Amino acid sequence: MLVITRKPGQTIHIGEGIVVEVVAVRGDQVRLAISADRSVPIHRGELLEQVAEANRAASTAAGPTGLPLPPLPRGRR
Repeated sequence: MLVITRKPGQTIHIGEGIVVEVVAVRGDQVRLAISADRSVPIHRGELLEQVAEANRAASTAAGPTGLPLPPLPRGRR
């Protein structure tokens, strides 16, 4: 992992076509502008974590066929 310090207005170039610019720093928040080709997917990390967690929950709630498991009979929970 590369860790560097940038000031507002400074940029980081990644590969041939990705530029990350520090737009503003306010308190503990940093505002970034990312320039990349539209074919490059850009996602926020916390959203990827939510999707991964939802997928894990769905896979454990499904039976081996992928269909939801039937509810357990009363008294066996």
